[in-house]
Amino acid sequence: MDGHDGDNSKQSTADMTAFVQNLLQQMQNRFQTMSESIISKIDEMGNRIDELEQSINELRTEMGQEGSPSPAAPLKAVEEPKSGDDS
Repeated sequence: MDGHDGDNSKQSTADMTAFVQNLLQQMQNRFQTMSESIISKIDEMGNRIDELEQSINELRTEMGQEGSPSPAAPLKAVEEPKSGDDS
């Protein structure tokens, strides 16, 4: 009877090991999916920030063309290009 109990114990241990390995694999897959999702959202936010900065710069340029430039306008927008035929 002791040999039979030993087989059950080994089977139970093997079942538990397989269960834990499966659980760990599922957790790893979920963390990987979440990680990819977070990275994707960060990239999307970076692109949206870049678009927002571009829109702000375009608005600054438009404001500079319509009237006197605001103090926050970049110096490059205020400077006039230098031509080589000034002499």
